[in-house]
Amino acid sequence: MEGPRLYSRALEAGLVPRVTFVSDDGVATVGETVTVNPAALDKASYRDRSEGLIAVFPQVGTGLERIELETSPLILIAEDIEKPGNLGAMMRTAAAAGADGLIAVGSTVDPFNPNTVRSSTGALFDLDLAVSSWDETGPWLEEHGLDVVAASPDGDVPLWSADLTGPVALVIGAEHTGLSERAASMATQIVAIPQSTVGVDSLNASVAAAVLLFEAVRQRTTDR
Repeated sequence: MEGPRLYSRALEAGLVPRVTFVSDDGVATVGETVTVNPAALDKASYRDRSEGLIAVFPQVGTGLERIELETSPLILIAEDIEKPGNLGAMMRTAAAAGADGLIAVGSTVDPFNPNTVRSSTGALFDLDLAVSSWDETGPWLEEHGLDVVAASPDGDVPLWSADLTGPVALVIGAEHTGLSERAASMATQIVAIPQSTVGVDSLNASVAAAVLLFEAVRQRTTDR
């Protein structure tokens, strides 16, 4: 984990670093701290230059049991997402929308990839996150009574017409392949985000997730 911003958010979430490396011994840290030459941090950084702090934290668990569901839960399922920035942005948006959790399904990118962590801007530390397969996720969704609403440009229901006020899991597929056959077969509804066909064939995955999540928020907080 790099930079004082993410570091402070991790501490606020109750995470405890195993070791923190800094280039300035005046930086406030927790636990074992090692002061090193700035050039060493730059070399270790995932970016061109470090922000003066790199810390190692234990990874949190990613089982489905980590997701705590409230009444009428809202879950985001990210299927086969390959870009770390997209998955991190989805975490950030899901947290902002007050979702109960995010489930990464299929051959998705590592949720602890440095770019994912950075793009989440700290949401990774607070959002209930699970990494699973459809074989595990399908029965879990049925057990908790969640409807599956998947998004596709070929969906036969406009997003605004779908009822997202009940217990629901929203599914976003990979940008280049879309929903898998498994995801489509599990969906109780396949919705489309109405858009112009001029110059584009689909939205960025994280943008589509944001539209779906906040349409669910709108329906849950206002009269439809």
